[in-house]
Amino acid sequence: MFKSGDKSLCNNYRPISILSHIAKVFERLVHARLSSFLEKNNILSNFQLGFRPAHSTQHAINYLHEKFVQSLDNKEHAVALFLDLSKAFETVNHEILLCKLQKYGVRGVTSDFFYSYLSNRCQFTKFGGTESSRVNITCGVPQGSILGPLLFLLYINDLPQASALQTVLSADDTCLFLKI
Repeated sequence: MFKSGDKSLCNNYRPISILSHIAKVFERLVHARLSSFLEKNNILSNFQLGFRPAHSTQHAINYLHEKFVQSLDNKEHAVALFLDLSKAFETVNHEILLCKLQKYGVRGVTSDFFYSYLSNRCQFTKFGGTESSRVNITCGVPQGSILGPLLFLLYINDLPQASALQTVLSADDTCLFLKI
């Protein structure tokens, strides 16, 4: 699917998953259950503000603005590094994601479901009436799916704990903030 930029460049297109109506309904049910589990157990980082109900990029902007104002008021220097992960959804390592799901308490039949959901997927390119051969997908979460964004959030959920810098996430956009 075309994203933006020059239509003649392959890099300006992204893969999408084409799902049946039944698969979409099932994904919505799984998404609702997983989201409920994550919220009930307070698993998602408070600094992840993307793809979550009652959270938005505006919250991230307000938070960072407040941090900068506090720094100025306290006569401190503030530095922020803004990162936009390129093709972030496509780079999710399935093995790491499945381990993280286990760590967060997704086990048994549910863990088996997510293994099956991520495994044995393939992709191809269709241009006009011509299709390429099919290639197995070995990493990434399905784009255009209902579960993909939530699985991506779980994949990067521990990023704020892994950094000595204040980290604010809005889906795949990241801000690292430091007061000196």
